This record gives sequence, C-alpha cells and structure tokens, in this order.
Amino acid sequence: MSVLGLVLGQFSDLIESMATSKKVITREEWEKKLSDVKIRKEDMNKLVMNFLVTEGYVEAAEKFRLESGTEPDIDLATITDRMAVKTAVQSGNVEDAIEKVNDLNPEILDTNPELFFHLQQQRMIELIRNGRVEEALEFAQEELAPRGEENQSFLEELEKTVALLAFEDVSNCPVGDLLDMSQRLKTASEVNAAILTSQSHEKDPKLPSLLKMLIWAQNLLDEKAVYPRINDLSSAKLEDPAV
Repeated sequence: MSVLGLVLGQFSDLIESMATSKKVITREEWEKKLSDVKIRKEDMNKLVMNFLVTEGYVEAAEKFRLESGTEPDIDLATITDRMAVKTAVQSGNVEDAIEKVNDLNPEILDTNPELFFHLQQQRMIELIRNGRVEEALEFAQEELAPRGEENQSFLEELEKTVALLAFEDVSNCPVGDLLDMSQRLKTASEVNAAILTSQSHEKDPKLPSLLKMLIWAQNLLDEKAVYPRINDLSSAKLEDPAV
C-alpha cells in the first residue's frame, strides 16, 4: 500500500469510529483517538521527500535526505534540469525551454503534441508581449496554423491568441489574461508534469492530496459530531468546538 493510502486509511478508520456518535467530542477524547492512530515517521518522511522532489526544491531535498536518511525515488540532479526548464518558461524564454526539454528527453515533446502546441503558443504570446507583431503572425501561420488544421481545440486556442493582436489596449481584450504571469505558470506547470511523468514519477505531490482528504473528512464528520477541528492547515492547531 502507498504511503498516501496508508495515511488516508488510518484517518478514515478514525472518522468511521467516531461518526456513529453525535455527542460532543471533547479535546481530551479527540486527542486520545488521534494518539491511537499509529503512523510511522518513515512514512511521513517519504511524504515530505515526495513533496520536495515533485515541487523541485532540490537543495531542501538534499538537506532533508542527509538529516532524515530518506532517499528520493529519483536522481536529485534531474531536479535541477527540470527546474531550469520551468524557470525558462516562467521567464518567457520558451525556445530555451524547448531546447532544454529535448536535451532531457526528446520523446517528451515527440509524444505529447498538446504540450508542444502549448509551448509554441507561449512563444507566440511572448512575441506579442514584446511588440513583435509581424513576427508573431508569421510564426502563427508557419508553426501553429498547420496544427490547428489537424486539431479543433488547437485551432480555438490559436484564434484566442491571435485575438490579442486586435486590441491596442490588451486590458480591453477578452483574452488579455493570456499575457498574465498566470499563463506562463500554467504552461510551466504542464511542462513540469510531463517531465516528471517521463521519469516515472507522480506529476503531483501526495501531500496536498492528503490535506484535501483531511478537509473532506472533517466536513463529513461535521454532519455527525462536534469535535476539535483543524481550521488552519499551516499550523495544524486543533480548535475547540463551539458548544
């Protein structure tokens, strides 16, 4: 069973055991129940390492490896290369990012036409951002239009991108958000996920999924009982129920 599955299973068992009672659960009772849930430190360490590796915190991952003895499931050197790609996209250097991806593994883009289109689309967006309108139109005609002819969704995205050229003031453009930093981050995240998948690693960290499950379980238990809740996930502090 995976680490995430183990943790979720333990928490679900706890919820199930308490959900049959509608009485008010005191802090003492709740803390006793929590203390009965046994989770190995090694499993928690694996969750932390999984998060650091997936999110690309290479220095923190290396430090955590030395301090905890938890070995990552991929070579930490590959994180640096992956983050270089992500940084290039976030900085608007899409050509450099594409080159770096191909250096890592040419099959990533060869086998993922949607990702390649989005990178090319981002290249066009950067040309528009820099006022290189004629170059952007030429790039669209030569690189993006042929792909749009083969895929309806690509064509729709291309049309939205070209619409940026129709507005002198992009703040009035209905698709002006394509020029926001959020668009770069979206494309960078997509590339990051593709690289992780190519390395047989989960594209999303397990820890956020566990926190979402905690919120779901608490909301479910709210219908059955009043108990000390974790409202602030950053501190994980139990707050006494209002009775």
